[in-house]
Amino acid sequence: MENEKINIVIVDDHPIVIEGLRMMLKSQPFFHVAGSFTSGEETLSYIRSQMVDIILLDITLPDANGTELCREIKKISPSTSVIMFSNRSERSIIMQSIQNGASGYLLKNTSIDELVICIRGALSGDIVFCNETKQIISRPSQNDMPIPRLTKREKQILQMVAQGKTSNVIAEELFLSPLTVDTHRKNLLQKFQAKNSTELINRAIQQRMIEE
Repeated sequence: MENEKINIVIVDDHPIVIEGLRMMLKSQPFFHVAGSFTSGEETLSYIRSQMVDIILLDITLPDANGTELCREIKKISPSTSVIMFSNRSERSIIMQSIQNGASGYLLKNTSIDELVICIRGALSGDIVFCNETKQIISRPSQNDMPIPRLTKREKQILQMVAQGKTSNVIAEELFLSPLTVDTHRKNLLQKFQAKNSTELINRAIQQRMIEE
C-alpha cells in the first residue's frame, strides 16, 4: 500500500482526541482520515457502506463497549484492521480486545512515530502494541480484577439488573423483599469493584458473565 492512501477512521467519545489524532495523521503523506465518530452505531453504519483500512477505536463509548464493538466490526468487515486506542491499561481488557479480533492495542500517550509504525504493522497482518502495552502484557498486573465468584441468586439478579429492572421489579419476580434484592446488588457492586449499576454491567460484560 506504499503508493495508495490508507483510509483511517477514528472512533472516540472525545472530539478533542479525534482532532488531535487527525492532526497527527495528517502529517503522514499516505494516511487519509476518511471519517471520525463518537459512537458505535455511527461506526457500524459507516463501515457497512465504506471501505476502511484501519479503525482507531477507543474502549469507552456512550453506546458501546469498545472490545465488543471490535468484534462487531470484524464481522461486518473482516479485512479492516482495528487498533484499540485507549487510556485503559488493564491487561484483561488488552487481551480481551485481541481475542475479539483487534490487530493491536495502543495507549493514548503513544508517540506519532510509534503510531505510524503500529498502523503499518497492522496492515501487514501483525498484532501491534506500543512499548508500554508490551510491558503490561509481559507481566500480568496484580491490579487486574479476577473473575468474581457469584452465587446462583447473584447471577440471576445480575442478569436482571443488566435488563434494566429495578429492585422492586426484581423482588416481585423472584418473590423476595426489596431489601434482600438491594443487599444482593450491594454485594455485586463490591465483588465487581463497581461504583454503580452502569459500571457493574460494563465489568460483567468485560468478564463475559453477561451478554450485551
